[in-house]
Amino acid sequence: MAAAAGDVCGAVPGSRAGAGAGVAAEARFISSAKGKGLFATKNIRKGETVFVERPVVSSQFLWNALYNYRACDHCLRALETAEENAQRLLGKSSLVLPHPEQCSIRKDLHQQCPRCQVTYCSAECRQAALEQYHHVLCLGPSRDDPTHPLNKLQEAWRNMHYPPETSSIMLMARMVATIKQAKDKEWWIKTFSQFCNKTANEEEEIVHKLLGDKFKGQLELLRLLFTEALYDEHLSRWFTPEGFRSLFALVGTNGQGIGTSSLSQWVHACDALDLPMLQREELDAFIDQLYKDIEKESGEFLNCEGSGLYVLQSCCNHSCIPNAETSFPENNFLLHLTALEDIEAGEEICISYLDCCQRERSRHSRNKILRENYLFTCSCPKCLAQADDADVTSDEEEEGEGETDDAELEDEMTDV
Repeated sequence: MAAAAGDVCGAVPGSRAGAGAGVAAEARFISSAKGKGLFATKNIRKGETVFVERPVVSSQFLWNALYNYRACDHCLRALETAEENAQRLLGKSSLVLPHPEQCSIRKDLHQQCPRCQVTYCSAECRQAALEQYHHVLCLGPSRDDPTHPLNKLQEAWRNMHYPPETSSIMLMARMVATIKQAKDKEWWIKTFSQFCNKTANEEEEIVHKLLGDKFKGQLELLRLLFTEALYDEHLSRWFTPEGFRSLFALVGTNGQGIGTSSLSQWVHACDALDLPMLQREELDAFIDQLYKDIEKESGEFLNCEGSGLYVLQSCCNHSCIPNAETSFPENNFLLHLTALEDIEAGEEICISYLDCCQRERSRHSRNKILRENYLFTCSCPKCLAQADDADVTSDEEEEGEGETDDAELEDEMTDV
């Protein structure tokens, strides 16, 4: 069940999944075809936080980390100051941001693993990682040794899955490491088994989507490297060809993208400042120009990015007219589900798997994306209302695919 606004739910290191009082939503089985869904247990008002959820496991994307998008190795909190973040994205070390006091990054709290030097945003995150999975995954002095089994696994993944990234082999590695370290291994295995599973044919489609035309050969190479690095007899099925494909598909199906940014946190803080009109106009103009300059230099790669497995969020089905949305306003892996409309008790809570631009395209185009990426055809009210529309992609959509206006760019940069 979900937590009430302000509570944090989900499995956490050293504890069991808990929701607290005043639940706002719960998972229910719908049908064998649709699986589970998330339903409101009380009336929820537009703008209200339905729940805040912690992932059972998460990991930064490997290319994202390699390109110096510095994030906490546990919670993915951005570690750069807002000014450092903007300087790197612009390639301009001389940039100075106004109102530096609005930056939320506390470098004095940052800590490193004393053995492998991966960085955490706090002592709490370092300890949580050590207790859940890092004892198994710590590379120690072998961090830069290309022959270490974990480094070989990560290098193979990077060579198969170039940006834009949608998943990470290290999410699977942390699942295995979590169970290897756990005293109650069966509880964790049961936790991971809650996530949506697919048929063998669907699993092949998901793996093909992630790895491309050579997926069978690539998947076998990854399985062998994964086995060399992490084999555990309690999880022997996960290391068989069939079990590894299922694990891979589970992550591909249920993984939720996570984005964090110290710059966006600074922008939100600046937006809340009570300034004289002239100063407000000057600051807004500065931020608008900053967005445009960063877009020219760094394109779409703006945030520290990774993915995580969330028990409740994974129960949310898709709608092209969603009544809720996910975000990461705390600049870490805590997922906030927020109501976009008033939701009545008993009503299903749906999010959109499509971005705002994709949702404005034709029914045919929307379902083409959903079939290719999520293996289903949408039957939401919007799609049913457009069922008689021609099954062609309009010229206007084709022409507008690569266009991003300034307002959309600003939303993309700050909505994390």
